[in-house]
Amino acid sequence: MNFDQIIALTVLVGVVGLMIHGRMRADVVALAGAAVLLLLGVVRPIEVQGAFASPAVIALAGLFVIAYAIELSGLLGLMIRKATELSARIGATGIWIVIGLCGSVGGFLNNTPVVVLAAPVIRDVAESLKLSPKRFLMPLSHFTVLGGLLTLIGTSTNLLVNDMARNAGQPSFGLFEIMPVGLVIAAVGGVWLYFIGARQLGRSAALDEAQARAREEAARGRLRRLLPFGFPRLGESRNQADGSGDAHLGDVSLYKAADRPFRLKAAAISLAVFLLVIVAAAMGWIPIAAAAFGGAVALILARVITPDEAYAGLRPEILLLIAGMVVIGTAVEVTGLAQAAAGRLIDVIQPLGPLGALIVLYGVTLFATELLSNATVAVLITPVAVALAESLGVDPRPFLVCVMMAASAAFATPFGYQTNVLVYNMAGYTYLDFVRVGLPLNLVTWAAAMVAIPVFFPF
Repeated sequence: MNFDQIIALTVLVGVVGLMIHGRMRADVVALAGAAVLLLLGVVRPIEVQGAFASPAVIALAGLFVIAYAIELSGLLGLMIRKATELSARIGATGIWIVIGLCGSVGGFLNNTPVVVLAAPVIRDVAESLKLSPKRFLMPLSHFTVLGGLLTLIGTSTNLLVNDMARNAGQPSFGLFEIMPVGLVIAAVGGVWLYFIGARQLGRSAALDEAQARAREEAARGRLRRLLPFGFPRLGESRNQADGSGDAHLGDVSLYKAADRPFRLKAAAISLAVFLLVIVAAAMGWIPIAAAAFGGAVALILARVITPDEAYAGLRPEILLLIAGMVVIGTAVEVTGLAQAAAGRLIDVIQPLGPLGALIVLYGVTLFATELLSNATVAVLITPVAVALAESLGVDPRPFLVCVMMAASAAFATPFGYQTNVLVYNMAGYTYLDFVRVGLPLNLVTWAAAMVAIPVFFPF
């Protein structure tokens, strides 16, 4: 290994290690790694500049502003409220309809505000129907993640893989090109969640309720013995008794939906701009980055959203994480580390052929996604996927789709995706709840992907 490869590998290992450790913010870690590579000359200033001005970053920035304008207009909240009114009338089936609608919206809008708005409402409707919210909130998160597999703009991962692939000389993906594969995976995953995953969560909720009742009865017994000595009333903490309050990290109240009053004009213009961006990109009139950027600026000029609100909606922690990881991914590629890694992988899986390589690549990506952010995994594995396909003498496209799907399929831990964290705290899930439901879901969607990808993207 030469000097540049040693430095690139050292930075890569350090960044991954710090992200797994979790003490430092992921965007700070990524930017620190990019700075080291720049200072030591492993990447050039023009390559760093290109990372911060990459089409993926520009497209995401524009889409974040447009999505925030839709949220501020009250349109997203109105849609969710109307859907939940239906749920209250027809019962649990209505809740599943809302979850399905949220999943489809996740194919076009960032799924975090969708879950933030929908989760408290679904929780309240479930409780009003005397049903445990645990049956529905984890599926809500997983459905929105599955919805992100449907389009190129469904997740930052898809845009990032497309960007990295284009830098490696591959043709860009169309906006709806991955939809057939995404639909198969989402349909299989959704059916599994509805018929099996929800039942597992229902049994877990019933067990929790039984344990809670047992603890409550035990507490009542202790309380009856202690009441003469002035202890707090049952269900009242010591902090509540003395008026000091007891807000804490993970408190459900911290995740109340930031619902907005509905403004018809703002909603109509925001939705029209969003649809125009989608049509322009889908028809190939202009690149998605240009369409999203133009749409965001148009909303500011139309005074639908103020410049300050647009900046607030940019989510710089995600954009800077992606830019920093693109720099690291560029270093991995230009130093030859990606080609070397693909060569080692080829030595192991050469006898398995292209399909075997696809299966192994999906598994490696899936495992890495449970430990790292999906953007990080996409940047690191995309160059390896291209080199792997070229070494096998086959089309890299199925391998790129494989990375898109696997890098977003983080179901088995509560920390694999930020919407998982939201529902983890809100419904009081345990870590094992996610493992019991998410691990089989990972395996089911993995199998579905291995059938669908070769059909729609032949080698």
